[in-house]
Amino acid sequence: MAQTYHTTVGSRSYRFASLAELMAKATPPRSGDRLAGVMAESAEERVIAQMVLAELPLTTFLNDALIPYEEDEITRLIMDDHDAAAFDPISHLTVGDFRNWLLSDHASSEVLTQVRAGITPEMAAAVSKLMRNQDLILVAKKCQVTTAFRNTIGLPGRLSTRLQPNHPTDDVTGIAASILDGLLYGSGDAVIGINPATDNVAQSVKLMRLMDEVIQKYQIPTQSCVLTHVTNTLEAIEQGAPVDLVFQSIGGTEATNRSFGFDLSTLAEAEAAAQSLNRGTVGRNVMYFETGQGSSLSADAHHGLDQQTCEARAYAVARKFNPLLVNTVVGFIGPEYLFDGKEITRAGLEDHFCGKLLGVPMGCDVCYTNHAEADQNDMDNLLTLLGVAGCNFIMGIPGSDDIMLNYQTTSFHDALYARRVLGLKAAPEFERWLEEMQIFQDISTHRLNDQLPAAFANSLRHLPKEPRHGA
Repeated sequence: MAQTYHTTVGSRSYRFASLAELMAKATPPRSGDRLAGVMAESAEERVIAQMVLAELPLTTFLNDALIPYEEDEITRLIMDDHDAAAFDPISHLTVGDFRNWLLSDHASSEVLTQVRAGITPEMAAAVSKLMRNQDLILVAKKCQVTTAFRNTIGLPGRLSTRLQPNHPTDDVTGIAASILDGLLYGSGDAVIGINPATDNVAQSVKLMRLMDEVIQKYQIPTQSCVLTHVTNTLEAIEQGAPVDLVFQSIGGTEATNRSFGFDLSTLAEAEAAAQSLNRGTVGRNVMYFETGQGSSLSADAHHGLDQQTCEARAYAVARKFNPLLVNTVVGFIGPEYLFDGKEITRAGLEDHFCGKLLGVPMGCDVCYTNHAEADQNDMDNLLTLLGVAGCNFIMGIPGSDDIMLNYQTTSFHDALYARRVLGLKAAPEFERWLEEMQIFQDISTHRLNDQLPAAFANSLRHLPKEPRHGA
């Protein structure tokens, strides 16, 4: 029988029927939890739940599974892979003590690296519920997670970008133009990644070959990815396609992932297949995962958990497969899950904090849908906060507007703003390439070159001429 959690404040008693209910009631308000019927009924109940949660020993999360071990392979992954030796230095702490310890000078970057294998997603989610936004930023800043494939991502003082040249018809010329546009702003060191408008193996292979040709022609120290289903990428590998990274959207429950059409064994097969290609030059991180609060609820696979705890559990899946990139697409699902700019901002900071605390190379798609109560100023705020927090990478899209997926995110010039105002740089290998290509007049200040780089100018001169009307 599940343990109950209770307390008395004044003459009133509060009782939480399970750890899952306690976690949900302690969560800062958001529309998805309201939709699921798990949110606290009042601010008073939320604070009481946070008080009870603060007194819980961290060991509670090793003994009281939110989803039964027998019913969920993500629970089994979390429990079976838990590192007791790494957990030992913090095993005596309560959730509230854990918050205080994380904020202290004792929790240095080196110490946080040593203990992260002992932290479960539920522990990370629980402590985040007790934190203010500045707490999430401060601790995440101390969590260093570095990965590599053709360049090195996540080093201190660096902010990488995914160059996202989506096109509503997968037009090759339109995609190529967007790639050039992004490169001229210094974007693309995290990955050049396309969401295909037509999601099948043949189209994916076509786009993979296009990106590989560009990368090889200009010797760009970056990697490409077509964000197609993992089984399509496996088939593309079998066909000899130039696959750099394997993509998959992931969730925090087995049922969520099965609704997406895969399980952990599928990801293991895909990682092994990508590793066998040996396409990396400076590292071997070959997976790219995307997540987002609300995915388990939208799949009716949340088991009564709040959406932020489900999201943190997805990072256990990510951590298992040593990805190059993990990206929370924070406002993409819509206002049913994160209603406005305030909720999107909070969720983005929570996701980044939990992922980094668990040792996941977190980036963020700072985004919203057009029917959300949010605007680009909210995204500017979140982008800046994540830059301060040490986010590994963000998105770069022409004009902030994804014309294929129909949502608003961050642009090439937004990434340039963040690097300029916060003194951040691109990945070191990519930065050297930008300098060699003379894309910037001054690489230290990110001042753009007034002239088109010679290599690109030469290529454009050899483009076929469009016939004139009436000719």
